[in-house]
Amino acid sequence: MRSRYSAFVMRDAAYLLRTWHPRTRPSAVEFDPGMRWTGLEVTAVEEGSAFHARGTVTFKAHYRGGALHERSRFERVDGAWVYVDGDFVE
Repeated sequence: MRSRYSAFVMRDAAYLLRTWHPRTRPSAVEFDPGMRWTGLEVTAVEEGSAFHARGTVTFKAHYRGGALHERSRFERVDGAWVYVDGDFVE
């Protein structure tokens, strides 16, 4: 999760696509040129250890003027954690 947040900050589309599950990966990642990320707060983690095949991370990604609050699902693919999808948290 932290590496993907950093990739959004750095606008590293290649990394984001590489760490996205093949069944949900978009063809491209577009960035909002006005978005300025200011911090990441991980609020909960469920499973996702070395002994799990799946896990979830709930986080708040702060940006100038607000925050994105999401519960993200991750799975292992060939031993690596990849982002599957997420739900916005109110």
